[in-house]
Amino acid sequence: MNDITLNHHVVKPIQTAKIEFWAATAIFVSSLFSLFIEYSPNEYEFMQAGVVYNYYEHFFWPQLVRYTCIYLAFLLLNFKVVPRLMRKEALWWNVLLLVLTFVAVGLLTGITDTYYKGHQLFMYYSAEAFWEDIFQGSFQNTLWLLLVFSFYTFIKYVAHYLLDNAAAIQSRYRLVTQELITVAIVWLVSVFMMVVFNIGDNETALWAIISLNAIVLYFVSLHYLIPAARKSKRKFLAYQARVLLIQALAYVPVFLLLMVALHSEESALEISFVNSLFQFLVTGPITWLIFKRQLAGKEEMFVLKKELGSSTANLDFLRSQINPHFLFNALNTLYGTALQENSERTAQGIQMLGDMMRFMLHENHQQKILLSREIEYMRNYIDLQLLRTSASPNISIETKIDDVVGDLYIAPMLLIPFIENAFKHGISLKHRSWIRISLHSEQNKIFFDVYNSKQKKSEQDPEKDASGIGLINVRQRLNLLYPERHELIIRDTPEEFFVHLTLQL
Repeated sequence: MNDITLNHHVVKPIQTAKIEFWAATAIFVSSLFSLFIEYSPNEYEFMQAGVVYNYYEHFFWPQLVRYTCIYLAFLLLNFKVVPRLMRKEALWWNVLLLVLTFVAVGLLTGITDTYYKGHQLFMYYSAEAFWEDIFQGSFQNTLWLLLVFSFYTFIKYVAHYLLDNAAAIQSRYRLVTQELITVAIVWLVSVFMMVVFNIGDNETALWAIISLNAIVLYFVSLHYLIPAARKSKRKFLAYQARVLLIQALAYVPVFLLLMVALHSEESALEISFVNSLFQFLVTGPITWLIFKRQLAGKEEMFVLKKELGSSTANLDFLRSQINPHFLFNALNTLYGTALQENSERTAQGIQMLGDMMRFMLHENHQQKILLSREIEYMRNYIDLQLLRTSASPNISIETKIDDVVGDLYIAPMLLIPFIENAFKHGISLKHRSWIRISLHSEQNKIFFDVYNSKQKKSEQDPEKDASGIGLINVRQRLNLLYPERHELIIRDTPEEFFVHLTLQL
């Protein structure tokens, strides 16, 4: 969906609740720590007014209540009230809650200010006038905090909207990437906060110009300057020459802009010079290093994709070897069943074979399937073999396969080769033979055992000297798909064959 619509993203909650919570909590905790320093910023005012100063009464407790009140109000508004208002849920109730929160913060901070600014009491003709002025200032400050919070909320939702639509926006404007949108929002919020907290005109202008210029230079360099400079023999010097040219051209516009903002020619000259020097000596070289790292990462990704393609081809080849091998076994089983002239059993065998064929056609080529489906396939295979062997009293087949609890996934056709091998080499209709199969799952691990007798092949058997590709293939697949996550133990003697597989899914 390429349409860029705002309504969907306005009502969609921001998925950064944990980050916001811990950031607000960190600021709150750091504010509490600041209360334990020995210096009290309002002590001098009390001494000047000739009022006895008490650290806890006039500083610690008022500030503690203020910080806690603002912190709790932020949590309530940011995580409860505003999201519900954006979704238009219980509209009037949340509006009322917003107003009550505003009044509560105004009252509590006003009460704390009567202690924090207690030295001003003697400057008023009455206590009522003092309280009126204090509470008026408190509510004005609370309104200012509410406006700051509103701006923060607006930036947050607009940021989510832009980031969510970054792909659609970039399809129209190549330079407008998700990374650019993110750093632009961070820059806007940082400059706004410096203005809100009155950091200083020169400091704010210096940060705003240098950071904005660095952002623009970074993206222009990655998309235009560096690709053009790489055609030269001395790539880095050619790139730096372009950076120097751009900064020289931008010096006068930046100076004029600062003149309008600061009304000081000296400050504008200093900041313009520092900005140009910083971009040439810091932003330019750092951008070059970042580009080189990205280029190395792309080359490494190309090699990994090539190796992955080779591994995928190996897996496809191994699967293509497994399927015909199984089909020959299944057809031989049905043929032996038909010779026993039992049409009902033959029908059952054909139905089981149909279920297994559907499994191979639809699920065998997936990367992962449910372990329960792999077990169902194994049970069908074993039941199909029982049709052939159930009439022989010399054959014992025992299975203990647990039902799987939970959604565990496994590579398809990974376990069946061991069972195929057991029936192929462990069963004889003429001699006493046996097979024991067990499968147990525990959390994300499975424990799989196949234990069977071994029968001597007749001299006329065409597969007498064949080693069988099934077990070789499954070894390779385990190494490719589950490296360091499996343990395969095989014990082969003249009389019996044992396989134990532990697999971490």
